[in-house]
Amino acid sequence: MNEERRGADALTLPDPRRRAAAAVAILTALAALAALAVGLVRSFPQGPSLVLMVVVAGGLGLDGLRRRGASRRIELVVAAVVLAAVVVLAVVWRTGGAALVAAVLLALGGVAARIAFAARVVRPAAPRPSRPVVIWNPRSGGGKAEKANLGAEAAARGIEAVELRPGDDLVQLVEDAVARGADALAAAGGDGTQALVATIAAREGLPFACIPAGTRNHFALDLGVDRDDVVGALDALVDGGERVVDLAEVNGRVFVNNASLGVYAEAVQRDSYRGAKTSTLLNTVPDAFGKDGPDHPTLRWTGPDGRPGPPVAALLVSNNPYRLGTIVGSGTRPDMDGATLGVVSLGTRLQRWTAPEFVVDSDRPVPVGIDGEALVMDPPLVFRSRPRALRVRIAQAHPGASPSSDAPVSAWAALPALWRIVTGRPGVG
Repeated sequence: MNEERRGADALTLPDPRRRAAAAVAILTALAALAALAVGLVRSFPQGPSLVLMVVVAGGLGLDGLRRRGASRRIELVVAAVVLAAVVVLAVVWRTGGAALVAAVLLALGGVAARIAFAARVVRPAAPRPSRPVVIWNPRSGGGKAEKANLGAEAAARGIEAVELRPGDDLVQLVEDAVARGADALAAAGGDGTQALVATIAAREGLPFACIPAGTRNHFALDLGVDRDDVVGALDALVDGGERVVDLAEVNGRVFVNNASLGVYAEAVQRDSYRGAKTSTLLNTVPDAFGKDGPDHPTLRWTGPDGRPGPPVAALLVSNNPYRLGTIVGSGTRPDMDGATLGVVSLGTRLQRWTAPEFVVDSDRPVPVGIDGEALVMDPPLVFRSRPRALRVRIAQAHPGASPSSDAPVSAWAALPALWRIVTGRPGVG
């Protein structure tokens, strides 16, 4: 992460454990490459043949997911047969030993790399609010907040705890808290709850604390909140440091993570989704591509090259871009203050780009998944970044940065980055 973006007073703590982990990651990666090279040379031509078979099976599997009926079953069965043949031939040809050794080494190296790239940022304590309020949902995340005795823990810290009960209007509860004089707001619940409370905090210019009491807590993770420390997150409103982050919106509805169109957004609208998530998602894929599926909205959008976008299985628009497909930090956002949207289109090929604004049009209302909530919106859908809209407090004991904030952008850059950590070069903790 760019030091200037962390804030002038932010401090990245040096950590001997990170240096040791970086050294382990380098050694295991080199050993894995050596094992693979030796294995391929010794098993030629059988070894390269198995690699080719795995690639073919993967291609058949991905294409099969886009189809339905007999075509899908045939391709998926063929892909499974090819993979089974790979396993059998590896045993018969005795070529799997090197791959197994390399896989174990890479797994160990991946764990070490995650430790090495784990940023730890400390910010000076911000002024303590005098009337902080936390809105908490006792049902979120399987009852995380209730199990942690959040109400009593908040009271012990001088924080008013307002419980969200069935039938309550969340927005009204927050508005009432502001009307009573709340000078800081916190949300203990899922990301949908976080977004609604953060919207009002941003509007009022109040500091906000994210309490990770939901199921996945993606927003908390990318802010640098320890997702396993529900109670400790309350200390953000005691002596926490402050950072300023972006929000995003679609047609005025604020989101903290992402909005999805296509496969996921249409799947969550279906009655079968709650009881059979995986099968419902798989059955939605061919519909999103428009092949032999039921009637659904046609999405019109413009790609990064300025040309009309093709039919896709999914469009994902995020509050700052996600890191995808990397060893460390995949599925997280390195920065939360980049003043941009991340856009991903998933069709016959994957496209990723960034933009401050993105527009999707259609001939009818469009199902949208916003921070996990299923909505239907009238087109056009206008997505915008809201730069530096939200003041966020982070507990001093928590990381204070995203898991990918210090991670390299590609596997090729990982070894040099790990070496800089080992040698303690400037800019690396």
